[in-house]
Amino acid sequence: MRAVVQRAAKAKVSVEGLITGEIGRGLVVLLGIGLEDNDRDIEYLADKIVNLRIFEDNNGKMNISLLDMGGQLLVVSQFTLFGDCRKGKRPSYDRVARPEAAEVLYQRFVERCRKLGVKTETGRFQAMMQVELQNDGPVTLLLDSRKEF
Repeated sequence: MRAVVQRAAKAKVSVEGLITGEIGRGLVVLLGIGLEDNDRDIEYLADKIVNLRIFEDNNGKMNISLLDMGGQLLVVSQFTLFGDCRKGKRPSYDRVARPEAAEVLYQRFVERCRKLGVKTETGRFQAMMQVELQNDGPVTLLLDSRKEF
């Protein structure tokens, strides 16, 4: 499971002109799900994201997590995070989970974040989406659950 995590002042995602998710201060997570991903990946990545100390404390040091500050989360499915661009000019998506399996894991990830106490909004799985983001910092991190194991 791969995630691009961006600290945001605010963000929203729309499908066909309708807002499906919107947050204030918090994190935007672009989430890609691979063929071998399972519940262990969900637990690792959700726990890691909500506890990342990437918000500044009173001394300007990144020392506060999303949970600590009561921030919000916007999770957007992004299968292209598993695009392999090493050969040719068109990405290969051989390592991406099939949509049926990926959607189940995506929903479980969202539920895990909510159970951890974070207000979590989403896009729409497999839809063409427009994401608007006011990046704060900017702070952008790349996470891969398979690099933990």
